[in-house]
Amino acid sequence: MSDYTITLKNCAFFARHGIYNEEEVLGQRFFVDAVLKVDGGTSLENDDITGTVDYGKAFRVIERVVTGQRRYLIEALALQVAKALCKKFKMIRRAEITIRKPNAPVQGILDTIEVTVVYPQ
Repeated sequence: MSDYTITLKNCAFFARHGIYNEEEVLGQRFFVDAVLKVDGGTSLENDDITGTVDYGKAFRVIERVVTGQRRYLIEALALQVAKALCKKFKMIRRAEITIRKPNAPVQGILDTIEVTVVYPQ
Protein backbone atom coordinates (compact mmCIF):
# COMPACT_ATOMS: atom_id res chain seq x y z
CA MET A 1 0.00 0.00 0.00
CA SER A 2 1.26 3.48 -0.78
CA ASP A 3 1.61 6.38 1.64
CA TYR A 4 -1.36 8.61 2.39
CA THR A 5 -1.90 11.93 4.14
CA ILE A 6 -3.80 12.78 7.32
CA THR A 7 -4.44 16.46 8.04
CA LEU A 8 -5.53 18.01 11.33
CA LYS A 9 -6.52 21.57 10.47
CA ASN A 10 -6.84 24.64 12.67
CA CYS A 11 -6.43 22.97 16.07
CA ALA A 12 -6.82 25.80 18.61
CA PHE A 13 -5.04 26.13 21.95
CA PHE A 14 -4.44 28.80 24.57
CA ALA A 15 -0.75 29.04 25.43
CA ARG A 16 2.04 31.40 26.52
CA HIS A 17 4.75 31.40 23.83
CA GLY A 18 6.82 34.36 22.71
CA ILE A 19 9.89 36.37 23.56
CA TYR A 20 8.16 39.10 25.56
CA ASN A 21 7.17 38.76 29.21
CA GLU A 22 3.68 40.06 28.41
CA GLU A 23 3.15 37.09 26.10
CA GLU A 24 3.84 34.72 28.96
CA VAL A 25 1.66 36.66 31.41
CA LEU A 26 -1.32 37.22 29.12
CA GLY A 27 -1.10 34.21 26.82
CA GLN A 28 -3.03 33.94 23.57
CA ARG A 29 -4.56 31.50 21.11
CA PHE A 30 -2.39 29.51 18.74
CA PHE A 31 -3.66 27.56 15.75
CA VAL A 32 -1.95 24.41 14.49
CA ASP A 33 -2.20 22.45 11.24
CA ALA A 34 -0.56 19.04 11.06
CA VAL A 35 -0.09 17.41 7.66
CA LEU A 36 1.10 13.88 8.29
CA LYS A 37 2.48 11.62 5.57
CA VAL A 38 1.70 8.11 6.78
CA ASP A 39 3.10 4.73 5.73
CA GLY A 40 0.14 2.86 4.24
CA GLY A 41 1.05 -0.52 5.66
CA THR A 42 -2.00 -2.79 5.75
CA SER A 43 -4.27 -0.60 7.89
CA LEU A 44 -6.35 0.66 4.96
CA GLU A 45 -6.87 -2.77 3.44
CA ASN A 46 -7.72 -4.27 6.84
CA ASP A 47 -9.73 -1.28 8.11
CA ASP A 48 -7.57 -1.39 11.25
CA ILE A 49 -6.83 1.68 13.36
CA THR A 50 -3.84 0.08 15.06
CA GLY A 51 -1.77 0.54 11.91
CA THR A 52 -2.56 4.20 11.39
CA VAL A 53 -2.69 7.50 13.27
CA ASP A 54 -5.55 7.85 15.77
CA TYR A 55 -6.75 11.44 15.20
CA GLY A 56 -7.84 11.95 18.80
CA LYS A 57 -4.50 10.79 20.16
CA ALA A 58 -2.65 12.95 17.63
CA PHE A 59 -4.68 15.98 18.74
CA ARG A 60 -3.77 15.29 22.37
CA VAL A 61 -0.06 15.04 21.48
CA ILE A 62 -0.26 18.44 19.77
CA GLU A 63 -2.19 19.90 22.72
CA ARG A 64 0.33 18.59 25.27
CA VAL A 65 3.25 20.19 23.42
CA VAL A 66 1.55 23.50 22.60
CA THR A 67 0.13 24.02 26.10
CA GLY A 68 3.30 22.74 27.77
CA GLN A 69 6.74 24.30 28.06
CA ARG A 70 7.01 27.90 26.90
CA ARG A 71 8.96 28.48 23.70
CA TYR A 72 10.30 31.84 22.59
CA LEU A 73 9.99 30.92 18.90
CA ILE A 74 6.93 29.36 17.32
CA GLU A 75 9.39 27.75 14.90
CA ALA A 76 10.86 25.79 17.82
CA LEU A 77 7.34 24.95 18.99
CA ALA A 78 6.43 23.59 15.54
CA LEU A 79 9.54 21.40 15.52
CA GLN A 80 8.68 20.00 18.96
CA VAL A 81 5.15 19.16 17.79
CA ALA A 82 6.51 17.37 14.71
CA LYS A 83 9.03 15.37 16.74
CA ALA A 84 6.43 14.40 19.35
CA LEU A 85 4.01 13.16 16.68
CA CYS A 86 6.71 11.15 14.89
CA LYS A 87 7.81 9.62 18.19
CA LYS A 88 4.26 8.64 19.19
CA PHE A 89 3.28 7.27 15.78
CA LYS A 90 6.08 5.32 14.12
CA MET A 91 4.11 5.08 10.86
CA ILE A 92 4.45 8.84 10.25
CA ARG A 93 7.11 9.33 7.57
CA ARG A 94 6.93 13.12 7.52
CA ALA A 95 5.19 15.75 9.62
CA GLU A 96 4.55 19.25 8.28
CA ILE A 97 3.47 21.49 11.15
CA THR A 98 2.13 25.01 10.69
CA ILE A 99 1.55 27.27 13.68
CA ARG A 100 -0.35 30.54 13.45
CA LYS A 101 -0.06 33.31 16.03
CA PRO A 102 -2.82 35.85 15.33
CA ASN A 103 -1.88 38.33 18.06
CA ALA A 104 1.84 38.57 17.46
CA PRO A 105 3.33 41.76 18.94
CA VAL A 106 4.09 43.43 15.62
CA GLN A 107 3.75 47.16 15.03
CA GLY A 108 1.44 47.08 12.06
CA ILE A 109 -1.78 45.57 10.81
CA LEU A 110 -1.81 41.90 9.87
CA ASP A 111 -4.03 38.87 10.25
CA THR A 112 -1.53 36.39 11.63
CA ILE A 113 2.09 35.30 11.79
CA GLU A 114 2.56 31.78 10.50
CA VAL A 115 5.49 29.36 10.37
CA THR A 116 5.79 25.89 8.87
CA VAL A 117 8.35 23.26 9.85
CA VAL A 118 8.87 19.90 8.13
CA TYR A 119 10.33 16.96 10.04
CA PRO A 120 12.29 15.05 9.06
CA GLN A 121 13.62 17.14 6.20
